[in-house]
Amino acid sequence: MDVDVFVAAHSAEWDRLGALIARAGRLRGDEADELVALYQRTATHLSVVRSVAPDPALVSRLSRLVARGRSAVAGSHNPAWREVGLFFARRFPAAVYLSRRWWVPTALVCVAVSALMAAWIARSPQVQASIAPPDEIRSLTAPGGQFETYYSTGSAGAFAAHVWTNNAWVAATCLFLGVLLGLPVIGALWSNTANIGVDGGLMIGAGRGDVFLGLILPHGLLELTAVFIAAGTGLKLGWTVIDPGRRLRAAALAEQGRSVVVVALGLACVLLVSGMIEGFVTPSGLPTWARIGIGVVVEVAFLVYVFVLGKRAARTGEVGDVDAVYAGDALPETG
Repeated sequence: MDVDVFVAAHSAEWDRLGALIARAGRLRGDEADELVALYQRTATHLSVVRSVAPDPALVSRLSRLVARGRSAVAGSHNPAWREVGLFFARRFPAAVYLSRRWWVPTALVCVAVSALMAAWIARSPQVQASIAPPDEIRSLTAPGGQFETYYSTGSAGAFAAHVWTNNAWVAATCLFLGVLLGLPVIGALWSNTANIGVDGGLMIGAGRGDVFLGLILPHGLLELTAVFIAAGTGLKLGWTVIDPGRRLRAAALAEQGRSVVVVALGLACVLLVSGMIEGFVTPSGLPTWARIGIGVVVEVAFLVYVFVLGKRAARTGEVGDVDAVYAGDALPETG
């Protein structure tokens, strides 16, 4: 086969295919049919050239053209970077925003209980004595004691990784065990709330409440918000088991379960940030106001992210679920 003659005979078809590919999203019906026909014909040309006269330059040209034609005809998947962008710009903030009626009350109740418990313990030596012997309390609350050294033991990187792993485990417990009617979530919340109340009460009772707040607030604002979001989302999942609304229970659980996965992935990133703050900012030599200021700025930024970006995405119909093409079809339901 004469390659030059072959190119001269079909070059116009290849050029036309390239022009149609460039306008793939704006073709009329007859042009779309022409695109498919030319793509199939060019694929045949490529096969003939490879078999009879494998000219490297021509094979390369036709291979690129056929690949572009295949994408134009069959479509292509969204690139990974676009999926990541959609996740952080729409799905995760929308899922958190739509669960706000669960996690915001959860946060308020837990903070109130911790504050009341801390005040009760701080004002009552009898209660303090029932918690631990005086020597152990002094070991915890004294300058350079266990409460302070906890944040500076070992390297900052290793400590941040340990904190992130522990918090991610607590959040996962709240998220994925919420399906058991929310009982494990309530248990995890009570343990977390009680620990904060006891430590705070003992430190305040020892006259070191400023140290307690200076070590807790820089990372604790974001960390506790993440835990409350996980708990609220888990409780919402548990309530879906009890009351799926007008949907079939299986369909409601499937949708809510997929949103739980979205929240879990997003919170892993949030907890990573709080772990970095706890590992590098909390034990640092920065003034207390600077450390707390960093925590406040990060917390405010996250809340703005949820209540502005998440609200905007929710208003456009985003529910924090995966694309419909991946969610599968559901049977029609009657109200």
